[in-house]
Amino acid sequence: MFQTRKPYDLKRFMRMNDKCPVCGQRMELEPGFYYGTSYISYALTVALSAISFIAWSLTIGFSLEDHRLFYWIGINGLLLLLLQPWLMRLSRVVWLSFFVHYSANWGKQDPGITNGIVETGDPG
Repeated sequence: MFQTRKPYDLKRFMRMNDKCPVCGQRMELEPGFYYGTSYISYALTVALSAISFIAWSLTIGFSLEDHRLFYWIGINGLLLLLLQPWLMRLSRVVWLSFFVHYSANWGKQDPGITNGIVETGDPG
């Protein structure tokens, strides 16, 4: 799906193939298709923050007297920053899976037909 397998190659980590190298499915269904991934990325970061909040409260606990809450905020922010390339890629995969569904017999279909959409050589 992505041109490089390394999510921390920050110059190229979001470059995608035009089509799937296995099945030929177009990766960008329309211009601006991946703008919706921001909602998925937001949900993933909120979920990850909630999990880290619960884990921190169960293991270390929170207190304003010794600044443990602020330590959690700093560590959680660093964790989200380090995981951001991975989360951005995951959000694209999840977003694409909402619109392109798996077909068990994709190899038996006509290669010009993808998810019921007939692709022509002319984009317009």
